[in-house]
Amino acid sequence: MMSSKQYKLIQSAFIFVALLGIWACQATCRMLDEVSMLERHERWMAHHGRTYKDNAEKKMRFKLFKRNVELIESSNSDGNRPYKLSVNQFADQSNEEFQASYNGYKRLSNNRPRSSHGAPFRYNNVTIVPSRIDWRKKGAVTPVKDQGICGCCWAFSAVAAMEGITYIKTGKSVSLSEQELVDCDTKGDNEGCEGGLMDDAFKFIIHNRGLTTEGKYPYKADDGICNKNKIASHAAKITGYEHVPANNEKALLKAVANQPVSVAIDASSFDIQFYSSGVFKGECGIELDHGVTAVGYGTAKDRTKYWLVKNSWGTDWGEDGYIRMERGIDDREGLCGIAMEASYPNI
Repeated sequence: MMSSKQYKLIQSAFIFVALLGIWACQATCRMLDEVSMLERHERWMAHHGRTYKDNAEKKMRFKLFKRNVELIESSNSDGNRPYKLSVNQFADQSNEEFQASYNGYKRLSNNRPRSSHGAPFRYNNVTIVPSRIDWRKKGAVTPVKDQGICGCCWAFSAVAAMEGITYIKTGKSVSLSEQELVDCDTKGDNEGCEGGLMDDAFKFIIHNRGLTTEGKYPYKADDGICNKNKIASHAAKITGYEHVPANNEKALLKAVANQPVSVAIDASSFDIQFYSSGVFKGECGIELDHGVTAVGYGTAKDRTKYWLVKNSWGTDWGEDGYIRMERGIDDREGLCGIAMEASYPNI
């Protein structure tokens, strides 16, 4: 018959073997997870055409990729979030790198007041607006573009707003040139890929008496020398621009009901970097750093009101290049500061 001491020794041995098995399983699982993540990174690189200069850079990028994927999957497992993230083209970049490369809006300083060309806010007396509007469906929005690694979001935002009012007033859908602004609008605060303001872009277009087409002055995602011959061929023009009253989503609603509007947002958050679908209700600040274009608004199935916003990060980001952002929040600046510095051109 087994003694109590022998029984305890055997029990301890079993426990040791079991713990050893669990440790071995965990180690094996970690190795398999690592292999799986390496394979995911390779597939992601192939899909996005990404290459690295050497193994050291690849190793560093893989670590960022792995960390981002884990954070994305953790976020998506939260059933209370009404929006989803995805492993998009920015997945091997830190949030700091992303902000430096893909934003570029220069927030107005306190000592520089905003000035408009033309009348004050023309939609002030509008009393009735549709419950929803999507300027894409009306033909006033050109396909989503991609600014690439160039901080000229300001040019894409201004051009999109100009393309919108051009179609509304003339019935002509035309893709206009952001590169013309990047190369030629350099005498003020606008600095091409180093950032700028939509207001200053509108001023340049007015002074220049128009913009040429994307086809005649194609986008290069880099600063270049202004081509005087190309900019002489104007495809569209504006006569002025106006501001939406600051920190007033109701006024912004009136404006967007009548035309696409240039807006600035704080796009510095991890969730915006990897936004994929749904109405974005995530945390973000009001340190405006990215120019985009409000091209509509509506209400989701869960009754959340939203802004429909066109971005310039290509169609692999967001909802085919768009983001729906919660509308009508308690903060007067709007989500991510969307109501702070909105403006629009007129003809």
